Amino acid sequence: MSALFPREDPETWRSAYASYWDAVEAKSNSKKPGKLLHLDKWYQEELPKLISGRPDKHVTQSELVKLMEWKLTRGKFRPRLQQLVASNSECAVEKCSRKAFGLLPDVPAAIAELCCLKGVGPATASAVLAAGAPEQAAFMSDEATESVPGLKPVQYTAKHYALYLGKMVERTEKLNKVDPQQDWTPHRLELCLWAWTTAKQHQPPTPEDVDVKASSVKKCPDVKVDQRPTKKLKTR
Repeated sequence: MSALFPREDPETWRSAYASYWDAVEAKSNSKKPGKLLHLDKWYQEELPKLISGRPDKHVTQSELVKLMEWKLTRGKFRPRLQQLVASNSECAVEKCSRKAFGLLPDVPAAIAELCCLKGVGPATASAVLAAGAPEQAAFMSDEATESVPGLKPVQYTAKHYALYLGKMVERTEKLNKVDPQQDWTPHRLELCLWAWTTAKQHQPPTPEDVDVKASSVKKCPDVKVDQRPTKKLKTR
């Protein structure tokens, strides 16, 4: 599978988007069966409705805690972040997130505001904004960020997020110019990139991959194999 981000045809992107839930299910089965699928359904479908249904957009403390659980299940698990986010008061979360959404379309300012909360960095802040304003923000997942040329390795800084979002917005605008449906958003692009990368990671090795690995082993004459009999290890 070649890189998705440079592709300019909407059909390829739409195909990646259509495979998103299959990719989530595949990754969910590789961890705690069903946990990621359940959390992702909540983040992608329920949370946006909750945020948009409020007179002034914001998230609650319990929603932020659950969002962090989703983020850590979908990506790298960092239990300390979960504890820090849970230590924020209800008042602080609502006040800060309300102000952040009010700062849009100034995404950098909104990110900075959310980062005032304990345990919230640019990546988590971007997840909050993407849930409530998908047309303006994209979640800073490792898979998506590393898929954008020139942004690898990922740096969890506001500056790196600004570079990432800039390229995502640019690609969104280009796709909407050539796609009659014009329904692309930075958030939707992140889903495509995540699905594309995750599908690649969970693909079984092809016969060609196996042949290449076997031939590389044969080309190592200097490797000596210890012929001595090994002692059996005791099992407990």
